[in-house]
Amino acid sequence: MDKQIRNIAIIAHVDHGKTTLVDGLLKQSHTFHEKAEELKQELIMDSNELERERGITILAKNTSIEYGGIKINIIDTPGHADFGGEVERTLHMADGCILVVDAKEGPMPQTRFVLQKALQLKLKIIVVINKIDKKDQRAAEALEEVANLFLDLAKSADELEFQTMYAVGREGKAFNEMPIDPINAHGDLRPLFEKIISFVPAPKNSDEGGFQLLVTALDWDSFKGKYAIGKVHRGIAKAGMAVALIHPNGTKENGRIEKIFVSKGLGRVEVPEGFAGDIVSLTGFSNAHISTTITDIQNPEALPPIAVAEPTLKLTIGPNTSPFVVKDGKKLTSREIGDRLNRELEINVSLRVQSLDGGSFLVLGRGELHLSVLIETMRREGFEIQVSKPEVIIKENDGVRMEPIEELVIDVPSEHAGTVTAELQKRRAIMQAMAPHSGGMRFSFHIPTKNLLGLRNVLLTKTKGTAVLNSVFLKYAPETPLLETARNGALISAETGITVAYGLEVAQGRGITFIGPQTNVYEGMIIGLNSREEDLEINACKEKKLSNVRSSFNDLATQLTPPVIMTLEQSLDFLEDDELLEVTPLHLRLRKRHLTRSLRDKNK
Repeated sequence: MDKQIRNIAIIAHVDHGKTTLVDGLLKQSHTFHEKAEELKQELIMDSNELERERGITILAKNTSIEYGGIKINIIDTPGHADFGGEVERTLHMADGCILVVDAKEGPMPQTRFVLQKALQLKLKIIVVINKIDKKDQRAAEALEEVANLFLDLAKSADELEFQTMYAVGREGKAFNEMPIDPINAHGDLRPLFEKIISFVPAPKNSDEGGFQLLVTALDWDSFKGKYAIGKVHRGIAKAGMAVALIHPNGTKENGRIEKIFVSKGLGRVEVPEGFAGDIVSLTGFSNAHISTTITDIQNPEALPPIAVAEPTLKLTIGPNTSPFVVKDGKKLTSREIGDRLNRELEINVSLRVQSLDGGSFLVLGRGELHLSVLIETMRREGFEIQVSKPEVIIKENDGVRMEPIEELVIDVPSEHAGTVTAELQKRRAIMQAMAPHSGGMRFSFHIPTKNLLGLRNVLLTKTKGTAVLNSVFLKYAPETPLLETARNGALISAETGITVAYGLEVAQGRGITFIGPQTNVYEGMIIGLNSREEDLEINACKEKKLSNVRSSFNDLATQLTPPVIMTLEQSLDFLEDDELLEVTPLHLRLRKRHLTRSLRDKNK
């Protein structure tokens, strides 16, 4: 069969315009009918509710378009380092990739990570310098920084070969040369389509020989059940064909291909055969996992499994044990939580789960965002859970305890540069570089992951929300001593009841509060942050004592500072070892692990 196919992945650092560029390719390839609703949408590929809310890609997705009679399979990958597992596995399906780089920001930590993976797989790379219409774009410097990155990462001369293009992704324009007036330059994405077809090679996989496919992604729907997705490595897949499954642990079982689907636009189309080099979705394999090989039953040969970097962070997830359990959610038991986490393991290749005594589970992931997205997803599905403080994963190497180190890049206005360096010095970060960047300063540090926890919130506060932080896992290194506790003590509710203005006024005299009046609280719940280092119990439900001469006007005159409302990630950052986060569909509540004072004293 003539390989009129191109398999290409879109890779980038978060928010460099990757998904917007894919949207433009979909629209300009006439994949949709002229009046289709998708033509009016933005971020067509980010279909998940959380992706749309956060403006990031979480799950790698496949789509396909046709241009000039050639089918182009496009794999949109996440840009955030915590979802690097998605990038690592999906790049195995590609023969080339488009590396999108922001013309203002230039290469960032995740740019280095995704480029390194692409070079290891010998992919042909098209660099797209995007957002060249920005007022403070620095396209020439950004391209030079990309070229230096290639020089740094390439292991051979042929890996230094890449093509460069310039784009305004949100307007659907791409150029082979940097236009003189990027804002008013006319154009479309035809130059990019043509570059993909001329520069990215057709798949070299052969239709001859026994069938082989490595499962690189999984999907599920209520009609067909589980879809095993991957590139046909060799041979031809035929509906009804008997095959063997070889799992990553070496076990084998027999199966049969029920149906074969290929991508068309955002949907799937059933086909009778799947040819070598094409990306297909197969049904009939309820036991398929990531890295399972589906192969010829007469001569079963396994393909090398996908190597995914190990998790660096862990926390426990267990059933909610607070006095307010059952008020919000419907999924409460340890069995339901365990079943849900096992389903997540099917598709989330960077995740690990271990059962603990007492019905809780140790969940290991790539970072705070990776774990918080899982928690938020479970919350929206109706689960009530309690979560512990995130901790780094320590490994032993020849008797030496090793901890994860991350590369951290911070962009900040010049007036806050001193604040950044002082805070990072406290956290034992080692500065690698400091340079002027886009009217401010850019710092690069190497920092232990444990000292990175909570840093984002601290710097956003100290720099009035102007600091931009990006990090990516770098290596394991010998463990460093723990930092002294940076956080003050908690204000703890001494009673169960409903908060009143008078009680909260007393609490605000001692620190910052996290809740407002008329809020249900329970004994042991954390209601604020003390201005001192020790924990302090406060009765926020206590009303003002009545007197013979009481003025209702004075009661109404209580002026409270608005409470600090924390996000899920901020709440996880806040936790200490003796604290938990209660997560329900409607509430996030910080609490002490032991709710009563007597139990806390006993377990000190």
